[in-house]
Amino acid sequence: MQRGADFLGSEVAILGGAMSWVSERNLVAAISNAGGFGVIACGAMTVDLLDREITATRALTDKPFGVNLITMHPDLMALIEVCGRHGVGHVVLAGGLPPKGSLEAIKATGAKVICFAPALSLAKKLIRSGVDALVIEGMEAGGHIGPVSTSVLAQEMLPEIAAELPVFVAGGIGRGEAIAGYLEMGAAGVQLGTKFVCATESIAHPNFKKAFLRASARDAVASVQLDPRLPVIPVRALKNAGGELFTAKQREVALSLDEGGVAMAEAQLQIEHYWAGALRRAVIDGDVEHGSVMAGQSVGMVKREEPTAAIIAELMDEAAAALERRAG
Repeated sequence: MQRGADFLGSEVAILGGAMSWVSERNLVAAISNAGGFGVIACGAMTVDLLDREITATRALTDKPFGVNLITMHPDLMALIEVCGRHGVGHVVLAGGLPPKGSLEAIKATGAKVICFAPALSLAKKLIRSGVDALVIEGMEAGGHIGPVSTSVLAQEMLPEIAAELPVFVAGGIGRGEAIAGYLEMGAAGVQLGTKFVCATESIAHPNFKKAFLRASARDAVASVQLDPRLPVIPVRALKNAGGELFTAKQREVALSLDEGGVAMAEAQLQIEHYWAGALRRAVIDGDVEHGSVMAGQSVGMVKREEPTAAIIAELMDEAAAALERRAG
């Protein structure tokens, strides 16, 4: 884990998963202050909003933190410029292959680039293109997910790429014993999102946190893609009426495609905006029935609301104890 911590500039190599509306200044600063590495979820933020969010986070912590940018954001290059102006040391790119020129633009600011790699072939391509670190995230994660489990991705990819650059494992991690296992396999650290939602410092609505505390692993289900033409990335969230609303939204967008009302890129953006709005309804407004309660399958291991520092300390104690047992 020291390799990951050195790369991030943090005490421990635990990245905060970037969760729209949840991973904002308060939780990001709390994770960094507790020795981890907080990451601002830019999501659908405007350039001005991100500018203010970075400034506000800096006011709460003097420790390193990163910014997660969505590759399909129409203002991606301007958002990269904002990160550069603030001297953000690490930019995480999510949502597909980095568009032409984006990696170079980030590196020109002096920042390190972290990308998601849902397959070994993609990981090798990203390494060749010059990324500085990778996150391999399995389908147990909350929010946008791929089709393969974390344990399979880790077994397939870590032996092939972990020697080349720091690799962080994500998806379904709820205890330190799992962290220890991935470190032994060659990971430089881990990324956790669901585990931090019920942190005391998280601004998520009390209803949102209660939904997490009541849920079991089987309540966190993946959304269904209705139309093969619609490039809908599945999203894992707690079962509720909001899932049915998304099905209706897909039908609406598919109809617009049929009628020539929207182009494919616009259709994808409409779906992304739907998720941003549905997530806001749940996280900020507390509508956990009609909003999107994005959660990973590790939600069943979230038992109480507690300070971020306590969450990280418990994970590290569990990981250390597991490694000592294996060594002894």
